[in-house]
Amino acid sequence: MTRGFGRLRREDLLRTACDVIAAQGFGHTRTADIAQAAGVSQALLFYHFETKEKLFAQAFAYAAQRDLETLTKVEGADGSPLERLRVLLRFYSPTGRSKSWALWIDAWAESMRNAELEEMSRRIDLRWKQALRAIIDEGAEAGAFTCADPDGSTWRIVSLIDGLSTQATVHKRVLSQARLAEFVRTATAGELGLSPDALR
Repeated sequence: MTRGFGRLRREDLLRTACDVIAAQGFGHTRTADIAQAAGVSQALLFYHFETKEKLFAQAFAYAAQRDLETLTKVEGADGSPLERLRVLLRFYSPTGRSKSWALWIDAWAESMRNAELEEMSRRIDLRWKQALRAIIDEGAEAGAFTCADPDGSTWRIVSLIDGLSTQATVHKRVLSQARLAEFVRTATAGELGLSPDALR
């Protein structure tokens, strides 16, 4: 039995899609699985999202929205560039609750076959790079950081976190969170002319 069309909001469908995808992965999730979990017909899913690819991309964006809201708070927070950099690095790196990172890794892999998901994940990823670049630029202008290549430093720092976080999420127990954080602090400090201890 399916629920009435008007009784189910688009947000409910996205939330259900996120739950199913988190449990099964993008590659193993069918629209039929999501429809069944939501108690609706596949036709209703396609009415709202048109294609499976668009549904996956919007479900990923919905899941990432909470992180982006926190990122916006970091960008608008009071405090020095160094203080905001510390917060950004802590927030971007995985914690003991690594579901968000597992979803990102899965989305990156599926993006090679799903143009809608690739566009969405690239757009969200760019927001993180823009936020870090803005902090680096502000810190360099204020004399708090020394950085000859802000764009290159932004890419290297984010790429290091992405790579280490993938290792820590996929290969559990290979790299501790403390060691990961130490690598990130050391590399970021080197990029910005800081002492690693300044980023603790």
